[in-house]
Amino acid sequence: MEKKSSIELIQKLSNVYGISAFEDDVTRLFREEVAGTGKITEDHMRNVFVEHHHNNGQRPIVELDAHSDEVGFMIRAIKPDGQMLFVQVGGWALVTIPAQKVKVRNRNGEWISGIISSTPPHFMTAEERTRLPKMDELKIDVGASSAQEIKEDYQIEVGAPVVPDVTCEYNERTGLFLGKAFDNRIGTALLAATMKDLAQTSLDIDLIAGLSAQEEVGDRGAEVVVRKIKPDLAIVFEGAPADDTVMPDYLIQAGLGRGPMLRDFDSTIVTNPHFQRYALDVAKENEIPVQRSVRTGGGQDGAIINRYNGAPTIVISVPVRYAHTPYCFIAYQDYAHALDLAKKIICQLTADVISNF
Repeated sequence: MEKKSSIELIQKLSNVYGISAFEDDVTRLFREEVAGTGKITEDHMRNVFVEHHHNNGQRPIVELDAHSDEVGFMIRAIKPDGQMLFVQVGGWALVTIPAQKVKVRNRNGEWISGIISSTPPHFMTAEERTRLPKMDELKIDVGASSAQEIKEDYQIEVGAPVVPDVTCEYNERTGLFLGKAFDNRIGTALLAATMKDLAQTSLDIDLIAGLSAQEEVGDRGAEVVVRKIKPDLAIVFEGAPADDTVMPDYLIQAGLGRGPMLRDFDSTIVTNPHFQRYALDVAKENEIPVQRSVRTGGGQDGAIINRYNGAPTIVISVPVRYAHTPYCFIAYQDYAHALDLAKKIICQLTADVISNF
Protein backbone atom coordinates (compact mmCIF):
# COMPACT_ATOMS: atom_id res chain seq x y z
CA MET A 1 0.00 0.00 0.00
CA GLU A 2 1.20 3.52 -0.72
CA LYS A 3 2.02 5.68 2.28
CA LYS A 4 -0.96 8.04 1.94
CA SER A 5 -3.44 5.16 1.81
CA SER A 6 -1.77 3.47 4.77
CA ILE A 7 -1.95 6.62 6.89
CA GLU A 8 -5.63 7.06 6.06
CA LEU A 9 -6.38 3.43 6.89
CA ILE A 10 -4.54 3.58 10.23
CA GLN A 11 -6.43 6.74 11.20
CA LYS A 12 -9.79 5.26 10.25
CA LEU A 13 -9.11 2.09 12.19
CA SER A 14 -7.98 4.05 15.23
CA ASN A 15 -11.10 6.21 15.17
CA VAL A 16 -13.67 3.45 14.74
CA TYR A 17 -15.30 2.08 17.91
CA GLY A 18 -15.18 -1.58 18.90
CA ILE A 19 -14.66 -3.11 22.32
CA SER A 20 -14.68 -6.88 22.72
CA ALA A 21 -17.86 -8.46 21.23
CA PHE A 22 -18.84 -5.10 19.67
CA GLU A 23 -16.36 -5.14 16.80
CA ASP A 24 -19.01 -4.78 14.06
CA ASP A 25 -17.84 -1.37 12.82
CA VAL A 26 -14.22 -2.53 12.79
CA THR A 27 -14.99 -5.66 10.79
CA ARG A 28 -17.10 -3.63 8.37
CA LEU A 29 -14.19 -1.29 7.70
CA PHE A 30 -11.75 -4.19 7.42
CA ARG A 31 -13.96 -6.02 4.94
CA GLU A 32 -14.26 -2.91 2.79
CA GLU A 33 -10.48 -2.55 2.81
CA VAL A 34 -9.72 -6.15 1.76
CA ALA A 35 -12.53 -6.45 -0.78
CA GLY A 36 -11.19 -8.09 -3.92
CA THR A 37 -8.22 -9.75 -2.22
CA GLY A 38 -9.84 -13.17 -1.82
CA LYS A 39 -12.85 -15.00 -0.42
CA ILE A 40 -14.18 -13.11 2.63
CA THR A 41 -16.42 -14.61 5.30
CA GLU A 42 -17.49 -13.52 8.79
CA ASP A 43 -18.91 -15.64 11.59
CA HIS A 44 -21.36 -14.74 14.35
CA MET A 45 -18.54 -14.00 16.78
CA ARG A 46 -17.33 -11.23 14.39
CA ASN A 47 -14.25 -13.15 13.31
CA VAL A 48 -13.38 -12.35 9.68
CA PHE A 49 -11.60 -14.73 7.29
CA VAL A 50 -9.87 -13.81 4.03
CA GLU A 51 -8.65 -16.65 1.80
CA HIS A 52 -6.00 -15.73 -0.78
CA HIS A 53 -7.10 -15.92 -4.44
CA HIS A 54 -4.51 -18.54 -5.35
CA ASN A 55 -5.09 -21.03 -2.53
CA ASN A 56 -5.51 -24.57 -3.86
CA GLY A 57 -5.94 -26.66 -0.72
CA GLN A 58 -2.85 -28.73 -1.49
CA ARG A 59 -0.18 -26.70 0.30
CA PRO A 60 0.76 -25.76 3.88
CA ILE A 61 -1.69 -23.27 5.39
CA VAL A 62 -0.21 -20.05 6.77
CA GLU A 63 -2.49 -18.06 9.06
CA LEU A 64 -2.11 -14.30 9.46
CA ASP A 65 -3.72 -13.07 12.66
CA ALA A 66 -4.67 -9.76 14.21
CA HIS A 67 -7.39 -8.93 16.70
CA SER A 68 -9.98 -6.25 16.06
CA ASP A 69 -11.16 -5.30 19.55
CA GLU A 70 -9.97 -2.49 21.80
CA VAL A 71 -10.09 -2.05 25.55
CA GLY A 72 -13.05 -0.10 26.87
CA PHE A 73 -15.89 -0.31 29.34
CA MET A 74 -19.47 -1.51 29.73
CA ILE A 75 -22.39 -0.02 31.64
CA ARG A 76 -23.10 -2.08 34.75
CA ALA A 77 -25.89 -0.14 36.47
CA ILE A 78 -27.76 3.17 36.33
CA LYS A 79 -28.07 5.16 39.55
CA PRO A 80 -31.19 7.16 40.43
CA ASP A 81 -29.31 10.42 39.74
CA GLY A 82 -28.44 9.37 36.17
CA GLN A 83 -24.82 8.49 36.88
CA MET A 84 -23.77 5.10 35.50
CA LEU A 85 -21.54 2.46 37.06
CA PHE A 86 -19.32 0.56 34.66
CA VAL A 87 -16.83 -2.28 34.41
CA GLN A 88 -13.57 -2.61 32.51
CA VAL A 89 -13.53 -4.59 29.27
CA GLY A 90 -9.87 -5.51 28.94
CA GLY A 91 -7.03 -4.38 31.17
CA TRP A 92 -6.73 -0.78 32.37
CA ALA A 93 -4.50 0.91 34.92
CA LEU A 94 -6.90 2.74 37.21
CA VAL A 95 -4.76 5.88 37.16
CA THR A 96 -5.59 6.44 33.45
CA ILE A 97 -9.39 6.19 33.76
CA PRO A 98 -10.79 9.21 35.69
CA ALA A 99 -11.88 12.41 33.89
CA GLN A 100 -11.66 10.91 30.41
CA LYS A 101 -14.14 11.76 27.65
CA VAL A 102 -16.01 8.69 26.37
CA LYS A 103 -18.71 7.59 23.96
CA VAL A 104 -21.60 5.39 25.12
CA ARG A 105 -23.65 3.46 22.56
CA ASN A 106 -27.40 3.56 23.13
CA ARG A 107 -29.99 1.02 22.04
CA ASN A 108 -30.37 2.71 18.64
CA GLY A 109 -26.67 2.47 17.87
CA GLU A 110 -26.03 6.18 18.48
CA TRP A 111 -22.84 7.13 20.32
CA ILE A 112 -23.53 9.53 23.20
CA SER A 113 -20.76 11.77 24.55
CA GLY A 114 -19.97 11.56 28.25
CA ILE A 115 -17.18 11.77 30.79
CA ILE A 116 -15.87 9.51 33.48
CA SER A 117 -16.87 11.70 36.39
CA SER A 118 -14.57 12.73 39.17
CA THR A 119 -15.16 14.60 42.40
CA PRO A 120 -14.16 18.29 42.13
CA PRO A 121 -11.22 19.08 44.43
CA HIS A 122 -13.46 21.53 46.30
CA PHE A 123 -15.46 18.59 47.69
CA MET A 124 -12.66 16.12 48.33
CA THR A 125 -11.58 15.14 51.80
CA ALA A 126 -7.90 15.33 52.69
CA GLU A 127 -7.68 11.56 52.35
CA GLU A 128 -9.36 11.55 48.91
CA ARG A 129 -6.85 14.08 47.60
CA THR A 130 -3.95 11.68 48.23
CA ARG A 131 -5.27 8.45 46.68
CA LEU A 132 -6.71 7.10 43.48
CA PRO A 133 -10.47 6.58 43.44
CA LYS A 134 -11.62 2.97 43.59
CA MET A 135 -13.23 1.46 40.51
CA ASP A 136 -16.67 1.34 42.13
CA GLU A 137 -16.36 5.06 42.96
CA LEU A 138 -16.08 6.03 39.28
CA LYS A 139 -19.19 6.87 37.25
CA ILE A 140 -20.00 7.83 33.67
CA ASP A 141 -21.95 11.06 33.26
CA VAL A 142 -23.68 11.98 29.98
CA GLY A 143 -25.35 15.04 31.49
CA ALA A 144 -28.53 13.36 32.71
CA SER A 145 -30.06 13.99 36.14
CA SER A 146 -32.15 10.84 36.59
CA ALA A 147 -32.29 7.16 35.67
CA GLN A 148 -35.52 7.84 33.82
CA GLU A 149 -33.77 10.41 31.64
CA ILE A 150 -30.99 7.94 30.87
CA LYS A 151 -33.45 5.25 29.81
CA GLU A 152 -36.08 7.37 28.02
CA ASP A 153 -34.20 10.36 26.60
CA TYR A 154 -30.70 8.98 26.09
CA GLN A 155 -31.96 5.41 25.58
CA ILE A 156 -28.91 3.94 27.28
CA GLU A 157 -29.22 0.49 28.82
CA VAL A 158 -27.23 -1.80 31.09
CA GLY A 159 -24.74 -3.63 28.87
CA ALA A 160 -24.02 -0.60 26.67
CA PRO A 161 -20.44 -0.52 25.32
CA VAL A 162 -18.23 2.47 26.12
CA VAL A 163 -15.08 3.62 24.31
CA PRO A 164 -12.60 6.49 24.74
CA ASP A 165 -13.57 9.51 22.65
CA VAL A 166 -10.32 10.25 20.82
CA THR A 167 -9.62 11.37 17.24
CA CYS A 168 -6.41 10.09 15.66
CA GLU A 169 -3.85 12.64 14.49
CA TYR A 170 -0.87 12.12 12.18
CA ASN A 171 2.16 14.41 12.24
CA GLU A 172 3.79 14.50 8.79
CA ARG A 173 6.98 16.01 10.17
CA THR A 174 7.62 13.41 12.87
CA GLY A 175 5.86 10.45 11.27
CA LEU A 176 3.97 9.78 14.49
CA PHE A 177 0.32 8.94 15.08
CA LEU A 178 -1.46 9.97 18.27
CA GLY A 179 -4.73 8.15 18.83
CA LYS A 180 -6.55 5.35 20.58
CA ALA A 181 -6.80 1.59 20.11
CA PHE A 182 -3.46 0.94 18.39
CA ASP A 183 -3.64 -2.31 20.35
CA ASN A 184 -4.65 -3.70 18.01
CA ARG A 185 -5.89 -1.56 15.17
CA ILE A 186 -2.31 -1.23 13.95
CA GLY A 187 -2.23 -5.02 13.67
CA THR A 188 -5.56 -4.86 11.85
CA ALA A 189 -4.02 -2.37 9.40
CA LEU A 190 -1.05 -4.68 8.85
CA LEU A 191 -3.36 -7.63 8.21
CA ALA A 192 -5.36 -5.69 5.62
CA ALA A 193 -2.27 -4.23 3.93
CA THR A 194 -0.53 -7.61 3.70
CA MET A 195 -3.52 -9.23 2.01
CA LYS A 196 -3.93 -6.28 -0.36
CA ASP A 197 -0.26 -6.13 -1.34
CA LEU A 198 -0.05 -9.90 -1.91
CA ALA A 199 -3.46 -10.31 -3.54
CA GLN A 200 -2.04 -10.94 -7.01
CA THR A 201 1.18 -12.63 -5.88
CA SER A 202 1.66 -16.31 -6.67
CA LEU A 203 2.72 -17.99 -3.42
CA ASP A 204 3.98 -21.47 -2.52
CA ILE A 205 1.65 -21.72 0.46
CA ASP A 206 -2.07 -21.26 1.10
CA LEU A 207 -2.58 -17.94 2.88
CA ILE A 208 -5.58 -17.19 5.12
CA ALA A 209 -6.04 -14.05 7.21
CA GLY A 210 -8.04 -14.27 10.41
CA LEU A 211 -9.18 -11.05 12.05
CA SER A 212 -10.14 -12.37 15.46
CA ALA A 213 -12.54 -10.95 18.03
CA GLN A 214 -12.38 -10.60 21.82
CA GLU A 215 -8.63 -10.85 22.34
CA GLU A 216 -8.68 -8.33 25.17
CA VAL A 217 -10.91 -10.56 27.28
CA GLY A 218 -8.92 -13.76 26.86
CA ASP A 219 -8.02 -14.50 23.23
CA ARG A 220 -11.52 -15.90 22.72
CA GLY A 221 -11.84 -15.23 19.01
CA ALA A 222 -8.45 -16.77 18.28
CA GLU A 223 -9.62 -20.06 19.77
CA VAL A 224 -12.41 -20.22 17.20
CA VAL A 225 -10.35 -18.90 14.28
CA VAL A 226 -7.47 -21.32 14.64
CA ARG A 227 -9.79 -24.33 14.71
CA LYS A 228 -11.41 -23.17 11.47
CA ILE A 229 -8.18 -22.32 9.63
CA LYS A 230 -6.10 -25.23 11.00
CA PRO A 231 -2.76 -23.58 10.17
CA ASP A 232 0.62 -25.20 9.69
CA LEU A 233 2.34 -21.88 10.44
CA ALA A 234 1.22 -18.48 11.71
CA ILE A 235 2.26 -14.83 11.86
CA VAL A 236 0.54 -12.63 14.43
CA PHE A 237 0.36 -8.85 14.02
CA GLU A 238 0.17 -6.91 17.28
CA GLY A 239 0.49 -3.51 18.86
CA ALA A 240 2.85 -4.17 21.75
CA PRO A 241 3.37 -1.88 24.76
CA ALA A 242 6.45 0.27 24.14
CA ASP A 243 8.90 0.28 27.02
CA ASP A 244 11.24 3.13 26.07
CA THR A 245 9.67 5.55 28.56
CA VAL A 246 9.78 3.16 31.51
CA MET A 247 12.96 1.10 31.13
CA PRO A 248 16.68 1.93 31.32
CA ASP A 249 18.43 1.89 27.96
CA TYR A 250 19.81 -1.62 28.31
CA LEU A 251 16.31 -3.06 28.93
CA ILE A 252 14.46 -1.31 26.10
CA GLN A 253 13.03 -3.99 23.81
CA ALA A 254 10.14 -2.13 22.16
CA GLY A 255 11.23 1.44 21.57
CA LEU A 256 9.30 3.80 19.33
CA GLY A 257 10.85 4.21 15.87
CA ARG A 258 13.32 1.36 16.29
CA GLY A 259 11.51 -1.19 14.13
CA PRO A 260 8.95 -3.91 14.79
CA MET A 261 9.37 -6.09 17.85
CA LEU A 262 9.63 -9.88 17.58
CA ARG A 263 9.01 -11.52 20.92
CA ASP A 264 10.93 -14.58 22.03
CA PHE A 265 8.97 -15.12 25.23
CA ASP A 266 6.05 -13.82 27.26
CA SER A 267 3.83 -15.30 29.96
CA THR A 268 1.85 -17.30 27.38
CA ILE A 269 4.28 -18.35 24.64
CA VAL A 270 7.82 -19.45 23.94
CA THR A 271 8.21 -18.54 20.28
CA ASN A 272 9.33 -21.35 17.98
CA PRO A 273 13.08 -20.57 17.86
CA HIS A 274 13.56 -21.94 14.34
CA PHE A 275 10.84 -19.78 12.80
CA GLN A 276 12.01 -16.84 14.91
CA ARG A 277 15.57 -17.23 13.63
CA TYR A 278 14.29 -17.45 10.05
CA ALA A 279 12.35 -14.19 10.49
CA LEU A 280 15.36 -12.47 12.05
CA ASP A 281 17.58 -13.64 9.18
CA VAL A 282 15.09 -12.30 6.62
CA ALA A 283 15.11 -8.97 8.42
CA LYS A 284 18.91 -8.85 8.46
CA GLU A 285 19.22 -9.80 4.78
CA ASN A 286 16.82 -7.03 3.82
CA GLU A 287 18.20 -4.44 6.27
CA ILE A 288 14.89 -4.20 8.11
CA PRO A 289 15.40 -2.95 11.69
CA VAL A 290 13.83 -5.19 14.32
CA GLN A 291 13.77 -5.50 18.09
CA ARG A 292 13.56 -8.66 20.20
CA SER A 293 11.82 -9.03 23.51
CA VAL A 294 11.76 -11.41 26.43
CA ARG A 295 8.85 -10.27 28.58
CA THR A 296 7.86 -11.21 32.10
CA GLY A 297 4.14 -10.66 31.44
CA GLY A 298 1.86 -10.10 28.50
CA GLY A 299 0.03 -12.40 26.14
CA GLN A 300 -1.57 -12.45 22.70
CA ASP A 301 -3.31 -14.64 20.12
CA GLY A 302 -0.05 -16.33 19.15
CA ALA A 303 -0.17 -18.51 22.25
CA ILE A 304 -3.58 -19.90 21.26
CA ILE A 305 -2.47 -20.55 17.68
CA ASN A 306 0.79 -22.15 18.78
CA ARG A 307 -1.04 -24.57 21.07
CA TYR A 308 -3.15 -25.78 18.15
CA ASN A 309 -1.14 -28.73 16.79
CA GLY A 310 2.03 -26.85 17.66
CA ALA A 311 1.93 -24.59 14.59
CA PRO A 312 5.16 -22.53 14.60
CA THR A 313 4.15 -18.95 15.33
CA ILE A 314 5.92 -15.62 15.45
CA VAL A 315 4.57 -12.28 16.64
CA ILE A 316 5.44 -9.10 14.71
CA SER A 317 4.50 -6.10 16.84
CA VAL A 318 4.48 -2.35 16.31
CA PRO A 319 5.55 -0.60 19.55
CA VAL A 320 2.71 1.41 21.11
CA ARG A 321 3.52 4.03 23.72
CA TYR A 322 0.90 4.08 26.49
CA ALA A 323 -1.02 1.03 25.27
CA HIS A 324 -4.32 0.42 27.07
CA THR A 325 -4.84 4.13 27.67
CA PRO A 326 -6.98 6.53 25.62
CA TYR A 327 -3.94 8.24 24.03
CA CYS A 328 -1.15 6.30 22.33
CA PHE A 329 1.79 7.04 20.02
CA ILE A 330 3.01 4.83 17.17
CA ALA A 331 5.57 5.49 14.44
CA TYR A 332 4.70 5.06 10.78
CA GLN A 333 8.18 3.69 10.05
CA ASP A 334 7.64 0.83 12.52
CA TYR A 335 4.43 -0.07 10.69
CA ALA A 336 6.14 0.14 7.30
CA HIS A 337 9.03 -2.08 8.42
CA ALA A 338 6.62 -4.61 9.95
CA LEU A 339 4.68 -4.80 6.69
CA ASP A 340 7.83 -5.18 4.63
CA LEU A 341 9.15 -7.95 6.87
CA ALA A 342 5.89 -9.91 6.86
CA LYS A 343 5.58 -9.81 3.07
CA LYS A 344 9.17 -10.91 2.53
CA ILE A 345 8.77 -13.83 4.94
CA ILE A 346 5.51 -14.96 3.33
CA CYS A 347 6.90 -14.79 -0.20
CA GLN A 348 9.83 -17.06 0.75
CA LEU A 349 7.78 -19.72 2.54
CA THR A 350 7.51 -23.19 1.01
CA ALA A 351 6.60 -26.62 2.32
CA ASP A 352 10.32 -27.45 2.63
CA VAL A 353 11.10 -24.25 4.52
CA ILE A 354 8.23 -24.85 6.96
CA SER A 355 9.27 -28.47 7.51
CA ASN A 356 12.58 -27.24 8.97
CA PHE A 357 10.88 -25.26 11.73
